[in-house]
Amino acid sequence: MLKRYLITDPLYYTSDAQICAQKLREITQKHRVDYLCLRDKHVVDYAVFATEVLALLPQNLYANVLLHGDYRLAHRLGVLGVHLPSNALHVVEEAKALGLFVVVSTHTLREAEEAQKNGADALTFSPIFESPGKGKPVGLEKLKEINDKISLKCFALGGIVKPAHVKACEALGVYGIASIRLFLD
Repeated sequence: MLKRYLITDPLYYTSDAQICAQKLREITQKHRVDYLCLRDKHVVDYAVFATEVLALLPQNLYANVLLHGDYRLAHRLGVLGVHLPSNALHVVEEAKALGLFVVVSTHTLREAEEAQKNGADALTFSPIFESPGKGKPVGLEKLKEINDKISLKCFALGGIVKPAHVKACEALGVYGIASIRLFLD
């Protein structure tokens, strides 16, 4: 079954922990979410934000949470793992040593190969479709190439906002889809 990975963004989920947690509770009552990444690059104190959101989430959802970038905080808060940006490939081994599930953002075959070599559990490959501020989409052919060459769990990411996008990615045999906007009503 195709895994579904929700990634938050303050533009859609806010940087207010209480509002963000409420939106996540509402979304997960309507949609199946297998993984959830708390991603907010604009909040003043990410550790406080993440701690407050997590305190407001039901336990069954908390168990599937990944924090964005801060693997030490992820370990300290006892969440499933961390989602690392592509410029943090060098810390995959440290995060794995803490027992974390590690997802790495990738945009090229070289990055995907490095994520695999460093021991990541999964990767996102993006942007597949047109996505605001993310540059030219790489498309489904490139996604298939990555998925076929890399043994890591591969999440398609970027512009996945319609059921047709999900089906197109699923047809390629990827592990899952990741999206910010797909889960919003």
